[in-house]
Amino acid sequence: MNIDCQRLDPRLSLIQNADLNGKIVLVRFDHNVVKDGEIKDPYRIDRSLGTLYNIVERGGRPILMTHVGRPKDKKTGEIKCRPGESVGPIAGYLEHKLHIRFHIPQFNPDPKLGIPGIDTSINLAIRDLRERKIGGIYLPNTRWFQGEEAEGEIRDKFALQLAGLADIYINDAFGSWQPHASTYDITKYLPSYAGFLMQQEIINLNSVINPQRPFLSVVAGAKYDTKIKPLYAIYEKVDHLILGGVIYNTFLCAKYGVTIEGVLEKDIVLAKDLVEKDKEKKKIIELPLIVESDTMEGRMEGKYRTISIKDFKEGKKYGHILDICPESFNDPSVAESILNARTIFVNAVMGYTPHFSAGSAALDSTIDRNRIAIKMYGGGDTLQEFKNLCPGLYLSVLDNTQYYFFTGGGTVLTAIEEGSPYGLKPVQALMKTEG
Repeated sequence: MNIDCQRLDPRLSLIQNADLNGKIVLVRFDHNVVKDGEIKDPYRIDRSLGTLYNIVERGGRPILMTHVGRPKDKKTGEIKCRPGESVGPIAGYLEHKLHIRFHIPQFNPDPKLGIPGIDTSINLAIRDLRERKIGGIYLPNTRWFQGEEAEGEIRDKFALQLAGLADIYINDAFGSWQPHASTYDITKYLPSYAGFLMQQEIINLNSVINPQRPFLSVVAGAKYDTKIKPLYAIYEKVDHLILGGVIYNTFLCAKYGVTIEGVLEKDIVLAKDLVEKDKEKKKIIELPLIVESDTMEGRMEGKYRTISIKDFKEGKKYGHILDICPESFNDPSVAESILNARTIFVNAVMGYTPHFSAGSAALDSTIDRNRIAIKMYGGGDTLQEFKNLCPGLYLSVLDNTQYYFFTGGGTVLTAIEEGSPYGLKPVQALMKTEG
């Protein structure tokens, strides 16, 4: 993997400078790609293979870890070790891809509190790893462990247990920006370094935070209140902003005084600040044609229609707005903002998938017509939708230097909010440690 290290903060500890030969290397990846026991998209795994190969090629013996899903109930604090959130499919994928064997240690979980910790039963597997009887160890889902998201002594104990497994720690989990035991606390106890994917993501984040202009961003989401801070941070940075999903519906309600099914009154009140802000700065490019549906059950004949925001009148009520009409992207102001941009960042699924996806397909196709811009897509649903709707385009641009696909969309939004990729706590931790 070719990394331009001069574009990184010199205080960041890099895997390139670590002595890996003969060392047990604990690596935190973001392989959160399993749902109901199946890998939905191996992209995040594939992007991490460069770091894994480098560790082995330089004589290191890898222990891998990742979180999968959200096993912890935030209300009750219970941790459920559900089979559908196991790392088993990930280890199986790696075995198939790399032709080596991975061992997954088995620990006894508490039915309500998850796995208490790492016990000495793992020592035999570590010995087999050193003696090359196995290719790697893949720890169970980090969020199955009580200490991963806990506070105080339980968390410290888990971080120490993790550190006791290895000689060196590598963080290559760009998508895992929360400072948990396996992404943050661990760095207190082991020499710690940034992996190649982490480095590449940080470099490309700088293109979003310090963009070539005009800078256009496309942001959508299923909830308005959870996106307020990053949305405002993006608004201050961009020249033009396109909204989609519930975020756009909320903005329309606040601006035009209409009611749209599913949009909360409290969110409309919050969105009025953005409406007032945009009266002066006029950065938001409105998509004029939207799709109203009588039901969210599917795209049912006679139960959906295209409507124009030009027909909005205060007090009018609408059903579910579930997509952007593709014709919106032919509107001169919309097309011009996309085609004249020099930097485009997309963290958006425009419609209610899987039935209402024409808006997302039209967005991606219009963006591709811009041949001068750097085009960056946030991870997760945004990337999955791109691949599903435009598979030919996706394959054709994978190695195109004008495109970049982040592995974590939420991390990008958090970094924009912080104003720097080095504001992320797990990245800060890698800058404090010395090899």
